[in-house]
Amino acid sequence: MTFASPPAVAPLDPHARALAWAHGARFLTTASRLPELPVDELPELAFVGRSNAGKSTAINTLAQQRRLAFASRTPGRTQHINLFDIGPKDAPDARLADLPGYGYAAVDRGAKLRWQEVMASYLQYRRNLAGVVMMVDSRQGFTPLDQRLLALIAPRVLSGEVRLLVLLTKADKLSRRDAQKSLAAAQVVLADVASDEADVGLLLFSALSKQGLGDAAAHLWGWVHPAAD
Repeated sequence: MTFASPPAVAPLDPHARALAWAHGARFLTTASRLPELPVDELPELAFVGRSNAGKSTAINTLAQQRRLAFASRTPGRTQHINLFDIGPKDAPDARLADLPGYGYAAVDRGAKLRWQEVMASYLQYRRNLAGVVMMVDSRQGFTPLDQRLLALIAPRVLSGEVRLLVLLTKADKLSRRDAQKSLAAAQVVLADVASDEADVGLLLFSALSKQGLGDAAAHLWGWVHPAAD
């Protein structure tokens, strides 16, 4: 008597697995001050970028939800840290943190200074912070404000305490040649946070064409589940 072998089970595509995980993101809370944030051990993945770099759109695209992260009609007006649980509903394993956009000139100076302080404190001292996803407009490259933020998180990135993924957004608007030039210019800037301990990624990304979407989701999955790959 012979027995048929059970059919081989194909491993889940890492992009599909990561996107399915991100799809479960749901709003948790909003905070205007650091003491209002949850006190626990869940790792937080913070999204940062200039007010017009496409941050909220990128979050919504990764989560495959239209209005998870709210994109204000007036750039620079979102002045809270918004947290989203991610992972199983009964046992989330991480959070997405949507930080206010920076660099919009029309915002009141006092508000800008207040939020610069809150964001700086979060990025420098928040224990839960496990990774930073930084949005940079691929057509402009790293502006002086982007470089200031990079310098702010550099010590934690260089030590390996916080991972970094830079998404060069709106890449669909570039020719292939210009896209390669944008990548090369970004690599020069990111050399300042390169070390043996650092975990730094760089991707061309487009919410419109979905370029880089699977790779970005896989990066975030890998940050939270390093032993699963």
